[in-house]
Amino acid sequence: MHSLTLGDVAHEHARTYTDETATVCYGARVTYHELDERVNRLASQLAAHGITSGDRVLWLGQNCHRVLELLLAAGRLGAMVCPVNWRQSAAEIAFVIDDLAPRVIVWQEEALGDVIREARGQAAHASALWLQHDGGGSDSYEALVAAGAPEAPRVDVDPASPVLIIYTAAFGGRPNGSLLTHTGLLTQDGNLFKLADMWPGFTYLNNGPLFHIGTFMYTVATFHIGGKNVFTRRADPVDVMRLIADEKCTAGFVLPPTIAKIVELNADRAYDLSSFRSPIRMEGWNDMVRQDTTPFGTRSMGGYGQTEVTGLDVYAAYGGRPGVTTAGRPSPWTRVTIVDEGGNEVPDGETGEIVFRGPMVHAGYWNRPEINAYRTRSGGWHTNDIGCREQDGVVAFIGPKTQMIKSGVENIYPAEVESCIERLAGVKEVAIIGVPDEKYVQSVKAIVVAADGAAVRAEDIIEHCRQQIASYKKPKSVEFIDALPRTPAGGKDYSVLDAKFGGGGYPGGSTRSNLRLQGASKWQMTTGTLSRTSS
Repeated sequence: MHSLTLGDVAHEHARTYTDETATVCYGARVTYHELDERVNRLASQLAAHGITSGDRVLWLGQNCHRVLELLLAAGRLGAMVCPVNWRQSAAEIAFVIDDLAPRVIVWQEEALGDVIREARGQAAHASALWLQHDGGGSDSYEALVAAGAPEAPRVDVDPASPVLIIYTAAFGGRPNGSLLTHTGLLTQDGNLFKLADMWPGFTYLNNGPLFHIGTFMYTVATFHIGGKNVFTRRADPVDVMRLIADEKCTAGFVLPPTIAKIVELNADRAYDLSSFRSPIRMEGWNDMVRQDTTPFGTRSMGGYGQTEVTGLDVYAAYGGRPGVTTAGRPSPWTRVTIVDEGGNEVPDGETGEIVFRGPMVHAGYWNRPEINAYRTRSGGWHTNDIGCREQDGVVAFIGPKTQMIKSGVENIYPAEVESCIERLAGVKEVAIIGVPDEKYVQSVKAIVVAADGAAVRAEDIIEHCRQQIASYKKPKSVEFIDALPRTPAGGKDYSVLDAKFGGGGYPGGSTRSNLRLQGASKWQMTTGTLSRTSS
């Protein structure tokens, strides 16, 4: 029996929802019939430029309807699309270009042009076709679409093949591209249809970043159900208000800082936001929007998952703990085991590594055979996260096997920042810890040992990081010491550094303090946190 691909869904929607709006993006309104034709034209042109099964297309831009079009077009050829984190530095983007070796790169001039040109100059990979998506010349995205044939290329695509690549944060000092499949994305949609009460006509505001699976899984689900995807480049409060009011958006990834600004700006109720449902309770906000009565809104929108399993695979809304957003029961398409270091399943109530099996598990990391072999050593996907299954079947996330700092909505891994700082002349070694931050929950603190005779300053370290990695990853503060404390095994002793410099609470600054281990197995959450996907 042949399973569906994303391209199959697009073809069917062109007949079923012919004149219904599929996408809205800064004045460009596209119906499902038009979307299918645009995707056909784009796919035919990509094929004409040699794109075939297994090839990669890179998106260097902010949110746009063209990301969805590229995903569908590449998917019709068995190829893959990777939306890059546009907040990254030129060096980080250059790394992705070289690591992925894409055949086509679609880029954005507005707001990003200078960084992208710098990244292009740094990258060794130079054989890609570059297309400007917000330009109008012969080398533009729209020129490529216009030149394409309206008939779809005839390619037999395996639904189990990867179609979307999302780079995850850098546990080991470099990020990895997670290969998400047609089947994985379409399977995840079934969870969202039920738990977010998604039906044809559902309108999703794509204001969260499309380089995060937390946003992208809703984008695909909205497309899959025949809904309307509304795109805005980023979470600008005025754009968010305008689009909710004009397009009658049902839902979107609107976080408390944006909400607070909207409450201030919309005090006169100039924008009607009553179509929008939100589970977040904030003064002023709940008078503007409607209460979320879906399972997410009435139970919990949290759970546990990661990019590598296509988002959440354990949902609190399937039956978790009231107010707990890091635990729940597995989706109907997921099997979860908790294993010890030897890969043996531990008894319920005991802690171990969380392992996933099922169609939502990704196809591995791009070009990382050794890591892939290790992470699938027992047949499932080893998450590198610690959890436990309680006697009633609830699976609880406890923490990563390595440290993670949570700054706002961004995951920051010490190994990546340490690797960056240790490349700076005058630095002998460094340890990164997370310290409390009133605004962002945690911020980065660097504990530095200077090389003998070096006169490196805190300002030098912070500026070096700002130039080399995304700005949100740079240290907010720096401490100098003579030597780093060591564990008996010789590693950096982060527990000593946390105690001395006020760090800890990993991940996210609150999870550990909210978990109370009873003996070796029991846990309980005393305050809720935002739902989390780890990488």
